[in-house]
Amino acid sequence: MAARERKRRGRIGLVAALLGLALVAACDGRPEVRFHAADAYPERLSEWGLLQKSGDALRLGAGVHPYEVNTPLFSDYALKLRTIFLPSGTAMAYRDREAFEFPVGSVVTKTFFYPVEDGAARAAAGWDGDVAALNLGEHRLVETRLLVRQESGWDALPYVWDGDDAYLSITGALRPMKLVRAGQVHDLPYVVPARSECAGCHATNHSDGALRLIGLKARHLNRPYRPGADNQLETWAHAGALRGLPAPGAVPKASVWDDPDETLESRARAYLDSNCGHCHNPSGAADTSGLLLDAHTASFRQLGFCKPPIAAGRGTGGREFSIVPGDPDSSILVYRMETADPATRMPETGRALTHVEGVKLIRDWIGQLPGECV
Repeated sequence: MAARERKRRGRIGLVAALLGLALVAACDGRPEVRFHAADAYPERLSEWGLLQKSGDALRLGAGVHPYEVNTPLFSDYALKLRTIFLPSGTAMAYRDREAFEFPVGSVVTKTFFYPVEDGAARAAAGWDGDVAALNLGEHRLVETRLLVRQESGWDALPYVWDGDDAYLSITGALRPMKLVRAGQVHDLPYVVPARSECAGCHATNHSDGALRLIGLKARHLNRPYRPGADNQLETWAHAGALRGLPAPGAVPKASVWDDPDETLESRARAYLDSNCGHCHNPSGAADTSGLLLDAHTASFRQLGFCKPPIAAGRGTGGREFSIVPGDPDSSILVYRMETADPATRMPETGRALTHVEGVKLIRDWIGQLPGECV
């Protein structure tokens, strides 16, 4: 009975928080965020109030805050707008290594979009994060992914943009487009993942299969949202949206993969952590490979140095070891990052093209590693 009463009061508290948020939204003109139960997810993204297209502008809902990560996951050169929403009066709980704990009623979004010119999408290195200045007349919105914190855990929802709104597509979608990169035009079969496919990345612990956040970890978030702004973790803590933040010097920080002022090793490890570590970690779906690429792996052997594959096959590209120090051409890791073959590429999902700049980073890192495989 006591547990049932606590749960009932929790629901009442969540409803009250959301009603309070509605009053704030009414005052500043921003869309009102409306949380939905798992059995009543709306067809239109606009019904959430998290972000809405208005003409050529994108408006964020009341209480919706953008954030950025130090080194992102590569997604066929798409730009991304990441946001978090917390029910009024609640906060995230800090964790040193794992993703922050979010209260029920939270929603995390990631919107994928491209600059367009002459009808073709253009590969872009990044954007300045200024949502108010984002001109949708010059950009193409493709999809918005939601992670919704229900009482039972996180739930994933893919919404596909069509005109002025995005629509729930449980089975995913294919959006073929032309992508211009370095003056060359590529056919890009852009794939919006099905709802069931989200677990391929977000079930970071295969023992229970539960969806978990990936990017919302201290090491990824320890940075300003935009150049010249305050550190976003400190901003959230000062606003009461983040509990338990340690002193600045005690918070881990991942390197920015393309920042030449940071060391080659730290940038390469940050890239592998963000692009591979959600599967290649001690609890992840790829743990049986024996190749661990998350930020906390220290063993050279587990990182792939002179490590033969456990299961040989096409995925090796005829190479013997995951990483051959000083020889990227002989390294399985580089081969699987370079290929666009769906049967052998890594990551398996989330990309159709090769991240040329990311591969160069890993090549440069392997090329300067000392030692040899015997």
